[in-house]
Amino acid sequence: MALLAGEASGDLLGAELLAALRARIPQARFVGIGGPRMRAQGMTCWYDINALSVMGLSEVLRHLPRLLRLRRELTRRLQRERPALTIGIDAPDFNLGVERALKQAGLRTAHYVSPSVWAWREGRAARLGASADRVLCLFPMEPAIYARYAVDARFVGHPLADHFAAHNDRAAARAALGIGADTQLLAVLPGSRHGEAQRLLPAFLDAATRLRGQRPALHIGIPAASPTLRRQIEIALTGHALPSGAVRVLDAQADLLLRAADAALLASGTAALEAALAQCPMVVGYRIAPLTHFIVKRLGLVRATRYSLPNILAGRDVVPELMQDACTGPRLAMALAPLLDDPAAAAAQRAAFPALHAMLHAADAPTAAAAAARAALDLLAPSP
Repeated sequence: MALLAGEASGDLLGAELLAALRARIPQARFVGIGGPRMRAQGMTCWYDINALSVMGLSEVLRHLPRLLRLRRELTRRLQRERPALTIGIDAPDFNLGVERALKQAGLRTAHYVSPSVWAWREGRAARLGASADRVLCLFPMEPAIYARYAVDARFVGHPLADHFAAHNDRAAARAALGIGADTQLLAVLPGSRHGEAQRLLPAFLDAATRLRGQRPALHIGIPAASPTLRRQIEIALTGHALPSGAVRVLDAQADLLLRAADAALLASGTAALEAALAQCPMVVGYRIAPLTHFIVKRLGLVRATRYSLPNILAGRDVVPELMQDACTGPRLAMALAPLLDDPAAAAAQRAAFPALHAMLHAADAPTAAAAAARAALDLLAPSP
């Protein structure tokens, strides 16, 4: 079997999937693209995951000839080796082309992690159907969208739901971070990509400064996904009136910080889902580049009326969303204030989170990886 992962998150997903596949077919041999976690599960990596880990338009363009050459070489090798099943893990810009060529050659393919077809460009669902015999979906609303395009898609659960306990031990998280039980703590997560942080940090730090100005005992934690992002955050902090003792920049540990915090200000995306699973009340803010926003709005590419995953999953407004021009320091601070000052406001959000957690578990498998392994291997079962 072949597995193709394109970035660090894919390496983690791939490693969990490999362990679940090995539990069902211990004699199988696995090859493809992966990182250290997938190697630790015994996969033979033809290419290292770092070969695909490029971010940002300029970087992608600079590496495009190499990436296209790698994809051609990989596709030819897979066509020669003819694995029983090839699973592309996320990274659709790279993996779907490989999967399509293999499917056209009569080989079985699956794609693990659906693009956000529920948010924008729903028509991409048909493109996935041309590439993958089955799409393994993390969210329960996704298979119905694929069904409209006659694409086989299965909900397998979200791995994050397996990594968070049903009941958050806030005291243990605070002890692990060395935070006092009575210390009021705000988590600030401006995104894991440098472009996101560049757009969001000014407004997020402005909001934190305003909140602390009214609450002198407030402490702020900011997780940095990488050393370069940490440096970006530290530079941004020099322009704000936040005392150094009031702010702590952490090396990763976002999940621990969210379990410990009283409230969170965070970028729209997976962080909002993590906050819900950590049972942390939140305000979600986001901005995209002005030109991108103009094009997306002008062409009507976005169909979602809600943008944060907690609200999308709940089908209602559970957490405040302040997007684009509404994402300003004063408005973010105003939305956060009730979560810090009014226990009832924070409790109203927390009350909605257990149901979201339950929604993200596949009904008939112990973990998302186990459900994904079963759904993938079912493709190899002989037709009745």
